[in-house]
Amino acid sequence: MRLLAIAGSPRRGGNTDLLLEKFVKGAVEAGAETKTLIACSLKIEGCRNCEACLITGQCKIQDDMQPVYREMELADFLVIASPLQFMSVPAQLKALIDRCQALWARKYILKIPPLGDIRPRKGFFISVGGRRNQPTLFDAEKVTIKTLFKVLDIVYTGDLLVPEVDAKGAISQKPEALQKAFQEGHFLITNP
Repeated sequence: MRLLAIAGSPRRGGNTDLLLEKFVKGAVEAGAETKTLIACSLKIEGCRNCEACLITGQCKIQDDMQPVYREMELADFLVIASPLQFMSVPAQLKALIDRCQALWARKYILKIPPLGDIRPRKGFFISVGGRRNQPTLFDAEKVTIKTLFKVLDIVYTGDLLVPEVDAKGAISQKPEALQKAFQEGHFLITNP
């Protein structure tokens, strides 16, 4: 069992990083092998909409996205952690998501499995937002992540969405959220 964790925050050691760290610890305790990618440390160019992937199923841009594709193909589980920024994911993570256009082309144009094979894969989403809780606070962000998972044939199994968390490290004032992250990581691996 292999878990790929994608840290989407440009602020290292921030709230989503701390939640993701707990999630990964839970997954490791459950027996998963894990790999964490940090979106802001990768050099990923934005999608050019050149449509080369519609013919080959491969992105012609050669940058740090190429190893991300390989890690996604290897993963049985995918967790994405992202702060809510202007009601969406940060630009660095959005570039990574947009470059999954090549995987969309594989699935919908070329009719081949987007991640190279057909097997069950599960996904989870973690986010924090500085605003007070509102019923629709995380909706736009969730649509982006759910759409990505659908394109990748990954089942969206759930999320941990924590409002009213803004200052770096503020999540430490919500130990129940950190505990929940650990539990969700463990649960994702132990409940196929």
